Amino acid sequence: MTPTERRVSTAQETWSDVRLVRECLDGNEDAWSALVGKYRRLIYSIPVKNGFLPEDASDIFQSVCLELLKEMPRLREPRALAGWLIRVTTNKCYHHRRREARYVSPESEDALTPNETSRAPDLDELFDEVEREQVLRDAVAALTKRCKKLVSMLFFEFPATPYDEVAKTLGLARGSIGFIRRRCLDRLRRSLESKGFASRNG
Repeated sequence: MTPTERRVSTAQETWSDVRLVRECLDGNEDAWSALVGKYRRLIYSIPVKNGFLPEDASDIFQSVCLELLKEMPRLREPRALAGWLIRVTTNKCYHHRRREARYVSPESEDALTPNETSRAPDLDELFDEVEREQVLRDAVAALTKRCKKLVSMLFFEFPATPYDEVAKTLGLARGSIGFIRRRCLDRLRRSLESKGFASRNG
């Protein structure tokens, strides 16, 4: 992807799901790339949380994208796309696990402990956790460009970016980072509260 294509895709990821779906149905390939880019982390996070290997997570991701492409014309409510993707991906994980189990030899089953053979993910709990993470990602994406970059550097990178580097990247005085950080987090908190995030997390 060229820098120009990357900028276009990033801009389109800020479009609403309704607009992205409409553009995709109109044959806009950039909108499809933006839609997949917007929800890539959400989709991948589910098989990862289920303990799948990277190659299996990639297979599930591709399967979910194909399902989305096939079912998009029949989506009743594009605003609920994130929830639809969570349900579809969770189901794909379940069926992938069942297919895997068919090929486990009796010797391999005997080698597993009782906990390993009976343990299954709590799908309702997983659904709620992934949904909360997507609400957080959406709220961060809706911040101003500077706030989004600052919050990402300080809270979504490991290890967190040092203040000196944050100041240099954003063209700010180091002493102002703390104040701007608080202001950005206040905006993020208000956005999350408006989406019911705080109440769902107690």
